[in-house]
Amino acid sequence: MSQQQRAKLFQRQSRAFSAGTVENINHQWIFFDEETDEASSLEEYLHQDIEVFRGHRWRKGIIEDNGAVRFNKEVLYLMDEERIRIRKQLIYSFERLLEELNDDSFFQFITTLNSLDFSIYDCIYSYNQLTFLKEAESRSGVNFFTFDNGTDICSVQHHFCYAEKSHDRFEFTMNTGKRIVIEKMNNF
Repeated sequence: MSQQQRAKLFQRQSRAFSAGTVENINHQWIFFDEETDEASSLEEYLHQDIEVFRGHRWRKGIIEDNGAVRFNKEVLYLMDEERIRIRKQLIYSFERLLEELNDDSFFQFITTLNSLDFSIYDCIYSYNQLTFLKEAESRSGVNFFTFDNGTDICSVQHHFCYAEKSHDRFEFTMNTGKRIVIEKMNNF
């Protein structure tokens, strides 16, 4: 699986954006999240991906200072009460795990999570034991993740053993009692 294929899986994830509107209040751009009704300074999102609804379509860009948005080589300025979407950031330790998983385990984990109606952007807690074992020749342990899609909660335990062969076991447990276990064994 190429980086491009992984990127496509990331792009297809639901709940990847915080959507809302922006207003310029006292010379400061404020983002109003439509889901949580929370207000935050747009400066918190500088240099992050943004989509602006303009001309009856979403335009992708990067947030810059003073309400500027860079669309490729073009710079446009936000307007009061304009609809925007800001790509959510993954929890750092969870993002590191996704980068370290081999292609088969990565694909199996994401597709199983999605089949339970969860997105990688629903991760609200992450403990990645692998980050503490970087230098070890043989690495084994358990990672813990919690996902909340607004309706249900899913807890995931990732049991791993990376030595001569790699072994990944993911145990998904939902608040409804539904459980799924997937295992992936690979040669290095």
